[in-house]
Amino acid sequence: MKNREMKKRPSAQKGRTFNSKNKRISINQDPFFDAEEKGSKRRRKMEEDNDEDIESSSGEDEEDDGDEGGGFGSGRKGGEGEEDEEEEEETAGEMKLRLSKDLLKLMTEAEKEEQEEEEEGSGDDEKRRVEREGQRDSRVLKILQQQQLEESGRLRRAIASRVQKPETSDGFRVLVKHRQSVTAVALSEDDLRGFSASKDGSILHWDVDSGKTEKYTWPTDEVLKAHGAKDPQGQATKHSKHVLALAVSSDGRYLASGGLDRHVHLWDIRTRQHLQAFPGHKGPVSCLTFRQGTSELFSGSFDRAVKIWNVEDRAYISTLFGHQSEVVTIDCLRVERVLTVGRDRTMHLWKVPEETQLIFRAPASSLECCCFISNQEFLSGSDDGSIEHWNVLRKKPVHIVKNAHALVSSSQFEPENGGLPNGYIENGDQSPQNLSPLARSWISSICICRSSDLAASGAGNGSVHLWTIQSESHGISPLFQLPLVGFVNSLAFAKSGRFLVAGVGQEPRLGRWDRIPVARNGVAVHSLKLS
Repeated sequence: MKNREMKKRPSAQKGRTFNSKNKRISINQDPFFDAEEKGSKRRRKMEEDNDEDIESSSGEDEEDDGDEGGGFGSGRKGGEGEEDEEEEEETAGEMKLRLSKDLLKLMTEAEKEEQEEEEEGSGDDEKRRVEREGQRDSRVLKILQQQQLEESGRLRRAIASRVQKPETSDGFRVLVKHRQSVTAVALSEDDLRGFSASKDGSILHWDVDSGKTEKYTWPTDEVLKAHGAKDPQGQATKHSKHVLALAVSSDGRYLASGGLDRHVHLWDIRTRQHLQAFPGHKGPVSCLTFRQGTSELFSGSFDRAVKIWNVEDRAYISTLFGHQSEVVTIDCLRVERVLTVGRDRTMHLWKVPEETQLIFRAPASSLECCCFISNQEFLSGSDDGSIEHWNVLRKKPVHIVKNAHALVSSSQFEPENGGLPNGYIENGDQSPQNLSPLARSWISSICICRSSDLAASGAGNGSVHLWTIQSESHGISPLFQLPLVGFVNSLAFAKSGRFLVAGVGQEPRLGRWDRIPVARNGVAVHSLKLS
């Protein structure tokens, strides 16, 4: 019993201790335990800091692993991406503020000139001056709101109804010549300069008005390696100069090109010098696009992946996976949403910040090209000659124009009153003698005049077709037919809608399964008269 009591006593007195004079004091009053508690607090704080460091380093490791593979958004650099987004937003805001101030200054100077003629210094004149300033500010606000709505795609300009019917003498004029088929064309933001690339590896920079051209010179293999290029893979012994895609940044500083060498190449537009080569794709780079107003670049490839780059920082951001076959076309507006088309008969709408995607499946054919109408609507072209009108809220096309590029005369191209159920429209005479060969009726390119209801599509049937984008209840209606011999591999509208640029070739963009010998390889421009 005594032993048990002796064993219990320490546990009973566990929360207390005694000093040399046998006076009971609390643990909280003992300086020894105070020092121990302070030391434990320091250790906890150091452990928390170490945990934070470990978490951040593990996150970086995961990001490095994401460069090699993963799901949608794998490899995205969270911290750096957020900082870059903040910087981009600040830069865009500063740019908007500067443009607003410039516009306000111009309007203010115009108003002051009028006021100097009318003002006499009286009180009534002062009141009128204040009223005029208020009216001026209201006008500036309306102009800025109009521009913002148009740039964001929420307001559609009515341009198609203003396009006058081209005269017989009016037509495409060849502005720039290439030795082989043109694969891509692009226009700068101010519509004054254009860029084109072809299968022979040449990249040309030309003036829209005069047609004066300047050629981009490819650097040597040593310089390419210094700029980040990897050694050729497979049976290739040197870097291929075959270019399939071009894209121009909104600020007019950068030109991106991609092709068979599996790299995305970045060029300085002002000096026409090669800046960087982005490796990472395991197949030819087939399509490129910049997000409007930013330095964010999207690239699609035959390796079924879509990669995101930051050209300002020369950095890789993320990879988007989802296509089951080659990615052939890509498009993007100001919002961080990407539209892609693949040979798997699907079109993907990627919502990058949310890391989600919507999949739209073609009814019975393979999709070849696509473009945004607005953030909620888009167009696509198929290899069976159909043009589809899509809405983000529906998985199936809202309207389909079948046989959009039939080989018919211009008199037969007028829109018909009749149609097929479910929004299907037959375009032109369907008799066998009027149908073009299958490969030549493919919709090889399609584009939209930005923030408007005017669209254009190209194929190899000998003409470029203009379309009017109407509401969902009315769909797409044909407008005019512009004769052009050859495969129309790329199209680009001027922002004002006053001219259309077409990249033409004797062969299709992504193959050589057909050839039109009478076609001229080059860039053709057609002016459009607006009422």
